[in-house]
Amino acid sequence: MTKIIDKNKARQGRSGWQVLVVLVCALILALVVWWGVGMFGSAIEPENPVGGAPAEQPAEEAPAAPQTQ
Repeated sequence: MTKIIDKNKARQGRSGWQVLVVLVCALILALVVWWGVGMFGSAIEPENPVGGAPAEQPAEEAPAAPQTQ
């Protein structure tokens, strides 16, 4: 014979708000670390990088060809 069990008793765990608190705290900590690494990267970035690709210069305009009539 099959037992009929209430669906709330059949769950494996309680609905825990503690897990939500841990996940939100972990997300906040990850954002703080990401911000800190970004600030550190900006602080150590050289002002004149060496060995990078040369900056592109705008092309000079070609002189207009004389118009023939």
